[in-house]
Amino acid sequence: MTIRHLGKTTLERMILDHLNTAVMLFDKQLCLTYLNPAAEILFEVSSRHLVGQHAAHLLPCPDSNVEQRLASALSSRHPFTEHEINITVADRTKTVNCTVLPLFHFDAEDEVLVELNQVDRQLRITREEHLLSQHQATQTLIRGLAHEIKNPLGGLRGAAQLLERELPDPGLREYTRIIIDEADRLQALMNRMLGPNRMPRRAMVNIHDVLEHVRGLILAESPLGPDIQRDYDPSIPDFMADQDRLIQAFLNLARNAAAAAGVHGHVELKTRVLRQFTIGNRRHRLILLAQIRDDGPGIPDEIRNQIFFPMVSGYPGGSGLGLPIAQELVSQHGGLIECNSRPGDTAFIVYLPLESDHD
Repeated sequence: MTIRHLGKTTLERMILDHLNTAVMLFDKQLCLTYLNPAAEILFEVSSRHLVGQHAAHLLPCPDSNVEQRLASALSSRHPFTEHEINITVADRTKTVNCTVLPLFHFDAEDEVLVELNQVDRQLRITREEHLLSQHQATQTLIRGLAHEIKNPLGGLRGAAQLLERELPDPGLREYTRIIIDEADRLQALMNRMLGPNRMPRRAMVNIHDVLEHVRGLILAESPLGPDIQRDYDPSIPDFMADQDRLIQAFLNLARNAAAAAGVHGHVELKTRVLRQFTIGNRRHRLILLAQIRDDGPGIPDEIRNQIFFPMVSGYPGGSGLGLPIAQELVSQHGGLIECNSRPGDTAFIVYLPLESDHD
């Protein structure tokens, strides 16, 4: 692209300064000569601390050297775009789409313009919509399946009871008892998959009372470990919720974390408040973020996108119902559970609205 020397005129600088996307300008030696206010916000530092730094210290490029990619773009005069690049800012990871545009001038040295468009919010919204639609589809399937199974189970159990009364040999009743017990087990399984039938009994709840109760249960179940650490925000207000259901949801998550961490591992319970946060298609003024993190081996890649489906478990002998039930219980409060996992760091993040429907 051949244009006048970018950013030198007042009009050009004013246009760049008012863009919402981060714009950075590098000279032919790939040293930063300019960045707009949006780039300062993205990197959380003022321009005077960044101008003069080399591109290799500021920009990531997947699977290749930054300097080589930018130099290649300059020599070939071909722009390129990389999607969903992770950059680290103040120990936090931000995801951006990166567009590199070579600039060629008639009266000055060539330059490289880099545009960084932060896409964390769009990715999170897409992920949330997928989780919500996945949960709704799962619940619809489960309810239909449970209805089809529960009726035959009732008939099977009733027939076994009648047969038990008519059998002349008491020794044969052992077999009818097996039928009755297995029918009851499957009935209980269906009820667990469907979740509580009654409406939530809402009252003012303190999230730290919930988490401390869950922590006490985990310590009682696993007295040898893992170590459970707490990082609570004491400013979080009480909110309307069904405390028993929240305890069950967090207990399911905490049990998974404790099992993953093992006796020598660590589990962290963390709470924060988020402002102006969207869950699904609704924006909330205040949101509770409650996170349960462990340093276990992580969720296997092959099931990572399916963990909220029933009967999907990463543990031998696991029922695969803990996470779907937790998602349903949180969903009843207008919230959502997300998961981020890699080896050594798995976090289940629970989002719950702090304001009632009438606020």
